[in-house]
Amino acid sequence: MTIMAVALATGPVFAQDDERDKPKGNLSGSFETNTIYYVNDSKSTSSTPEGHFGSNNYLKLDYTKGRFSAGVQLEGYLPALYGYDISIYGTGKKFMLANKYVRWQDDNFTVHVGDIYEQFGSGLIFRSYEDRALGFNNSVEGVFASYNFNNYVTLKGLYGRPRLYDTYADSWVRGGDLLVSVNDMFDTYDWLLSVEGSFINRYISRSTVPQLFQEIITNTNVNMYSGRLNFEYSGFHFSGEYVGKSEDMFSNTMEMIPGNAILAEAGYNGKGFSLLGTFRRTEGMTTGLIYGDETHGTNLGIGNNLNFIPSLTRQYTYLLANLYPYRVDPYGEIGGQFDAYYTFRSQNDRRKKWSFHLNFSTFYSLESSMTGKNKLMWQDLNFDVERQWNRKLKTSLLYTWQQNNYMGAYEAPFKSHIFVYDMTYKINTLNSFRLELQYLYSPVKNFDIEFNEGDWVAALFEYNFAPSWSFYASDMYNIDHSKLHYYNFGFSYTKGRTRVQLSYGRNKEGYICSGGVCRRTPAYTGFNLSLTSSF
Repeated sequence: MTIMAVALATGPVFAQDDERDKPKGNLSGSFETNTIYYVNDSKSTSSTPEGHFGSNNYLKLDYTKGRFSAGVQLEGYLPALYGYDISIYGTGKKFMLANKYVRWQDDNFTVHVGDIYEQFGSGLIFRSYEDRALGFNNSVEGVFASYNFNNYVTLKGLYGRPRLYDTYADSWVRGGDLLVSVNDMFDTYDWLLSVEGSFINRYISRSTVPQLFQEIITNTNVNMYSGRLNFEYSGFHFSGEYVGKSEDMFSNTMEMIPGNAILAEAGYNGKGFSLLGTFRRTEGMTTGLIYGDETHGTNLGIGNNLNFIPSLTRQYTYLLANLYPYRVDPYGEIGGQFDAYYTFRSQNDRRKKWSFHLNFSTFYSLESSMTGKNKLMWQDLNFDVERQWNRKLKTSLLYTWQQNNYMGAYEAPFKSHIFVYDMTYKINTLNSFRLELQYLYSPVKNFDIEFNEGDWVAALFEYNFAPSWSFYASDMYNIDHSKLHYYNFGFSYTKGRTRVQLSYGRNKEGYICSGGVCRRTPAYTGFNLSLTSSF
């Protein structure tokens, strides 16, 4: 907090008028803390970490002046929140300089030195990013440059070493990305066409490879390349990508295998109506920053990842619909997703609106060498309808049918039918409330399966006093197996750019997902304080 106070005091100095009318510099920043006090709970399967306390803290400062910018991010773990990979696989640092950079950018040219966040194409061969909900940060410490030539050609290149939790990995990453805009060359915008390509090399010194993998790994130099095409015309759009990868050790089978991927997307957007279909096949595309260590073997959590392969399924926000989310098979999978949207408004009252959404996704394992068949890993069918009745009332109904069988681990997938009712009512300009009612029905009760705990019910009530206060209470109850209540209640207060939230509750063991990537979280009961502020 001392650092934050200094930053707040320093900000006005940079904002003072310059007597010689030179460009002004600007200091901006943000602070975030997520803190939990864990309590013993004899009624649940939760465990309590030593010290009963965890706190993740982030302070980000950015300074800009004209085309120049620089910044730092400081992080403090006092210690890290229970279940975060940084506390399991990290070195135990409490405070660290997690990100620093200097950057020069004009209309066509960019040079960036320091920690780099970048993505090539869809991220199938490379993506460096931060996600605090997952405890994920694989920024690359090095040099990045890009050049844009008349919007015809954009070229990017980078070189550096990736971050692995609270240190840097013993590996080096280098690569480039090229985009050619064909329609800009012909100076036409009736249609859009771009051709793209990328290359990434990850190098690991053989001397840093753990002894138990020395005989398996024949080559520590891994090359990946990607070719992409994007086309848009009159509401239609299509994109396709092919990825190739040289041999790399696959941790599940402990053998060297090459990788490849195909990604295709097609869609249409019209007046009140849109369609979108996506297909993806991946094989051996999971690429670690390092091969592992003597203590943990190859299991180094989600932070040990150079590329981005999210689940291409609907991302749910409701408690029961997100109870057993799909996680991508690291070896490979084949499948796709389809969405259809339709919206129309009443001709007599434009405040009244209907919205319909149909979604379907299915993914199979790659062909088994033993059975010669692909095994179903996930399938869901969703239909939801939203009705804006008037200025005050809005309701939503969702039905989702799910089949879940992670990595084909079971003879038959776990099946569930989930029903959700969601209502928001605006009492007046300052007061509103929201109500959710949910039910999960499991047609087959088999409690030996990880995903099957029988039937569930859940409810949430939220009351808002605009513009500052919000109060909520929720409960998720297992009817058949544990017969436990997973309750949460709390409030939030917002003032300007600062938001504080305090809650207490019992949390179920399971998965937290963000952007299609999931991490396993242990069960716990406790008080949770969250504070975010920007300046």
